[in-house]
Amino acid sequence: MEEPECDQAQEDRGSPAWVMTFADLMSLLMVFFVLLLSFSELDVLKYKQVAGSLKMAFGVQREVEVQDEPKGTSIITQEFSPAQPEPTVLNEVRQQTTDDLKQNLMIRDPAVEDARNKAEELKEVLSKEVSEGLLEINTIDDQVIIRIREKGSFPSASARVSPEFLEVLMKISEALNKVEGRILIAGHTDNIPIQTGEFPSNWVLSAARAAVVAYTMTDRGGIAPERVEIRAYADNRPVEPNSSPEGRAKNRRVEIIVLGERATSSALEDVAELDGGLQREVGPDE
Repeated sequence: MEEPECDQAQEDRGSPAWVMTFADLMSLLMVFFVLLLSFSELDVLKYKQVAGSLKMAFGVQREVEVQDEPKGTSIITQEFSPAQPEPTVLNEVRQQTTDDLKQNLMIRDPAVEDARNKAEELKEVLSKEVSEGLLEINTIDDQVIIRIREKGSFPSASARVSPEFLEVLMKISEALNKVEGRILIAGHTDNIPIQTGEFPSNWVLSAARAAVVAYTMTDRGGIAPERVEIRAYADNRPVEPNSSPEGRAKNRRVEIIVLGERATSSALEDVAELDGGLQREVGPDE
């Protein structure tokens, strides 16, 4: 009567012992294969090929690395300027910055382009004198500046036109007759004082040289006198420091400036305002 009770107790304790051992063995085998899989090496080339195929199949867009940092309106804010986006040939949208817009406006300025064209024409006509270093032709905004150095113009402390300089002035006059614009002739000297019977100061010398150039170009060069005005600056506008002989030589010069439309309009407005002020001060009947 006691044996059935033992069998019943063993059945109540659970599954047989051999069943628990098999389950543990399966768990250990699974962990072992997982470790083997984790320790295996990955073929990077095949992975990239598979990943690339999947990326193209799902339409993932390729990212392009940025070469330059984006420009901003200032160094502090680092923000884009509110320009209108413009489509390009590459089917992408770009935004112009403030610096790009300013550069485009300067390039597309008609007055500046006209001054550059005039300068190129003058350089072509006066190529020999420019190559010999007698002349310099540059542009500033809408103005063309023909800079005549002293070695190509007047003798030292003199305002007399040499035969060689007369030929240069005739070529300049011939070229200026083909371009439009008012002409400003300015005389400059270095800072070394001069005091002779003919020229008591650098002011008088610079004014005399500008006047002689203007007279020669209008009387013999055929330039209309109403286009020309003269100015004397003495040593007040040097292009180089007067501390060296080379710098003083560059400062002794005569400049022939072809004024653009903006400079001409501003000068005419100043003259009109001055005339109006003189009439109000003196009175119409005086």
